[in-house]
Amino acid sequence: MKAMVLNSYGPDALFELAEIPDPVATPGHVVVKVAATSVNTVDTMIRSMGADLPLSPQLPAVLGMDFAGTVVAIGDGVTGLAIGDEVYGCAGGLMDLLGALAEYINADARLIAHKPKTLSMREAAALPLVGITAYEGLTRAGVGEGQNVLVQGGAGGVGHIAIQIARHFGANVSATGRGEEQMALIEELGARPVDFTTQKVQDYVAEHTSGVGFDVVFDSVGGQNMTNSFAAAKLNGQVASTVAMVEIDLTPAHFKGLSLHVVFMLIPMMHNVGRKTHGDILRTLAVLADEGALKPIVDKHTFGSADIGAAYAHLTNGSAVGKVVVEL
Repeated sequence: MKAMVLNSYGPDALFELAEIPDPVATPGHVVVKVAATSVNTVDTMIRSMGADLPLSPQLPAVLGMDFAGTVVAIGDGVTGLAIGDEVYGCAGGLMDLLGALAEYINADARLIAHKPKTLSMREAAALPLVGITAYEGLTRAGVGEGQNVLVQGGAGGVGHIAIQIARHFGANVSATGRGEEQMALIEELGARPVDFTTQKVQDYVAEHTSGVGFDVVFDSVGGQNMTNSFAAAKLNGQVASTVAMVEIDLTPAHFKGLSLHVVFMLIPMMHNVGRKTHGDILRTLAVLADEGALKPIVDKHTFGSADIGAAYAHLTNGSAVGKVVVEL
């Protein structure tokens, strides 16, 4: 089959067309003909950092974690899937798992689910990694009816999904962003927009929670921004972070009695632990999408196999609005 392969790592490493062996459906796996794959920040990190990241594949590497496509072969022990089914998932592109920047991917059936009927292949490919991340973070933090929730980075890939899921759970949602386009998107998704470049934490806490603080802060920005999340949370509140690779003073969290949840959704893929949970979440997200409660925002720019470098650049330079998707 044809695949777009990296023969070296680095910020400017080229994706090159190559012929590699067709995948075979191994036990517990299905072979999927890939229709589309989305670009996530972790994909760009692997390309740029290579061996400095423990989850990077050995070269030559086929990246691409998210995908949507059609089942063409089924391995022993797989139930609930048939040849011709349209599916989506996040099942490759790291360590020894071949990625989705290829004609076909051999995917662990536990990591995939039937594609939402109301979403196109392009839209479905945008959802798995960010959807699982948002769902895991919000459920671990116990988001529920009537709670005040703050999503840090509400216009981002994970953030715009977190807004929709939190609203589905019955929460009152506020979300940070900047600029007219991001503010408009956050409002369109049903959250109260907060411009972090002009509004101080204490000001929007006062405006949106009467000074009490948010029950749950979902922080998809992370890093030093976690101090803002601690400041925005109420006493004994919950903070979920997707970017916790930072040295930070936890004293404010201590004196507020905060619970911190670190979400790293790649753990089941990396360690082959709890993979069924990802399939279960994807099935839940598909129901939400088909009920009209969830829709991924896909960047308006279109990319094909020959444009993968441009797609990665579009995400890393900060000009993307919504998820960047490559159609194969």
